[in-house]
Amino acid sequence: MSHMLVIHGGAGAIRAPERYTPSLRRIVEAGARLLDEGAGALDVVSHCVALLEDDPLFNAGCGSVLNAEGEAFCDASIMDGRSLAAGAVAGVKGVRNPVRLARLVMETTPHVFMIGAGAERLGRAHGLAFEADSYFVTPARLEELARAKARGAVTLDHAEPISGKLGTVGAVARDGAGNLAAATSTGGLVNQMSGRVGDSPVIGAGVYADNESCAISCTGVGEQFLRTCLARRAALFVETQGLAAPEAAKAAVAYLMRRVQGSGGLIMVDRAGRCGVAHSTPGLLWASAENGTIHAP
Repeated sequence: MSHMLVIHGGAGAIRAPERYTPSLRRIVEAGARLLDEGAGALDVVSHCVALLEDDPLFNAGCGSVLNAEGEAFCDASIMDGRSLAAGAVAGVKGVRNPVRLARLVMETTPHVFMIGAGAERLGRAHGLAFEADSYFVTPARLEELARAKARGAVTLDHAEPISGKLGTVGAVARDGAGNLAAATSTGGLVNQMSGRVGDSPVIGAGVYADNESCAISCTGVGEQFLRTCLARRAALFVETQGLAAPEAAKAAVAYLMRRVQGSGGLIMVDRAGRCGVAHSTPGLLWASAENGTIHAP
């Protein structure tokens, strides 16, 4: 059976998108190799998002933006289309790979969503890697925060013209057995209020996966995706209207724009292995691998 992987590195007015192509290609190739070797979709999206978190080009993990207090707090989620099992974390600090912590929530606890210190304790108990503040709080991010504060702005990091770290990251996959999975991770908004949570860790808003329809990861202004439950809405276009992923992705973004003038986009793969990518922003960083064939625009 064919397999499909799509990853994204955020949406926005992207300057010099070719800067990101080598990283996107490297990461999607790593995921494609796993699929070629028979790995499951859940393992593949977890691995790809962890690699995106480790790349300072992207706003997740070590590339996370800073909040109004000058700190990096991360959110992440993961969902297994086989069983609708899901895990999510929000407001975690020092966790090298928040997506791995989200998976621990899913696989080792009776819960779906954990926050802050409690989630961090779970990660430490299971030996996850943690990093010092200096790993996240870089001079470039401090300068970006200072500019946002000077303007009194709370922004997507792609709104900073010299910033290279964009939006959210995510991955969706269909493996050789036909199973679907999705994962999303983010550092949030530049200069956001302490305690703010966007759509990325919210099941049905920033992420969704169901073997009966599709797998989805979103990126953009989280409040707009929360208000529209956009990931679940995109899945409903597949489930109730019979749309394929390309059409469902476009329909979901059209709804986002029509209802809340939303800024962002999404990637998805449906149960037949078809890929959908749509965005209301000028650009979206993404790459795909279909049965080992790489597409990295």
